[in-house]
Amino acid sequence: MPNIKSAIKRVKVSTKKTNANKMKMSAIRTELKKAKASVAANDEGVEMILKNAQKTLDKAAAKGYIHKNAAARLKSSLVKSAKA
Repeated sequence: MPNIKSAIKRVKVSTKKTNANKMKMSAIRTELKKAKASVAANDEGVEMILKNAQKTLDKAAAKGYIHKNAAARLKSSLVKSAKA
């Protein structure tokens, strides 16, 4: 543990941000898993689930949790698997 006041604050802030980012990434992964499972099972509400997953990916890219190209790639692969 650091002794300097500013270093102590940096540790607290970075821990708080790390936890927030973990929560956001976990939510993103959960949405993707739901969408992939729905596509694989050929459920009735696939379109709604895909739309929610795409919305989540767009928001994550806008907020900077994932890169915009990564979001585009994931959305593309979801739609491609849904149409196949």
